[in-house]
Amino acid sequence: MQLDQPLSDEEFDELDDFLLSDRCADDAMTMDTLHGFLTALVIGPQEVLMAEWLPRVWGSKPEDTPKFKNAKEAERITGFIARTMNEIAITLEVAPKEYEPLFCEREWEGKPLLDGEAWAWGFWEGLQLRAREWDPIFHSNLAPLMRPIYLLGSEELEEEELPLIEDPVKTHKLAVEIESAIPHIYRYWLPHRKSAVETVRHETPKPGRNDVCSCGSGKKYKKCCGAGQAEE
Repeated sequence: MQLDQPLSDEEFDELDDFLLSDRCADDAMTMDTLHGFLTALVIGPQEVLMAEWLPRVWGSKPEDTPKFKNAKEAERITGFIARTMNEIAITLEVAPKEYEPLFCEREWEGKPLLDGEAWAWGFWEGLQLRAREWDPIFHSNLAPLMRPIYLLGSEELEEEELPLIEDPVKTHKLAVEIESAIPHIYRYWLPHRKSAVETVRHETPKPGRNDVCSCGSGKKYKKCCGAGQAEE
């Protein structure tokens, strides 16, 4: 499975159906939420390894790992997610203006409007994984570009902010603002983005080669993320 290949329509539908199935927890991410979540991870100030962020896709609790039929299916589904993330990264690197958030649409008074709330919630969840590292952008000249994401994605709005999202026309405008803001946010962090390697080296014990891989595939580490590494 090549990571540089975007999902086909059939693969997209397969992943979408799986996330919505009863084999995932009720609060597992949907495709639009997942797209926002992965976008935050791609453009943020610090790389986050899959072993840390993947469990959040499946739900809010550690026991929310999906009921995969077998290791092959686990590998296939997690591969789809990795390829979705890689497609986002490649688009932003090669043609950031062509990046499109995966927003839903809804009809309001006979007109189609963008519904970006689920996407923004996913982005906000990704941001929270490194909230301290994200903080500088909220005190920069790009702070206004983060506000639409905050308004649609955060669950802790002030009472006086609620009227800003009270009807679909207002949330549509916020979604449009988000789409135009993403390339700028990406460029802001690009020269400052930190690798996760040092963090993992100091804080995370190395898994044994016969341990179950922490990425959620269900395979042994030596046959998954540890494949190709020399025996020590």
